[in-house]
Amino acid sequence: MKKIIPFLMALLLLAGCGAQSEESTYRQINAEEAATMMEEESGYIILDVRTAQEYSEKHIPGAINIPNETIGTEDIPELPDKEQLILVYCRSGNRSKQASEKLVKLGYTNIVEFGGINDWTGETVSGEA
Repeated sequence: MKKIIPFLMALLLLAGCGAQSEESTYRQINAEEAATMMEEESGYIILDVRTAQEYSEKHIPGAINIPNETIGTEDIPELPDKEQLILVYCRSGNRSKQASEKLVKLGYTNIVEFGGINDWTGETVSGEA
């Protein structure tokens, strides 16, 4: 009996660790990796989660704007495919992390957060999409 208890404890510990690794999450990369990904991948969405005003001042070409504050518990019509690659950014990286967590909770499975436009060295445009 004394040998079985440590074995069962170890089994429970391993089972608990396995359950945590199955938890859905998003991936974090830097702006340079995101730029490379945009060159190599296709069929992705670039999601700017800043305010509409910030978006109109300067954004990455092709990005769509869905402010972080508007992402809640309802499905997002602009993002119908929950398996599509979605690259998320904001100004400095704080709101994009919050938005990425919300998207994962909504069932999106391919979220990549790459910080803020402050770190973006690629092309930007201004005005509405």
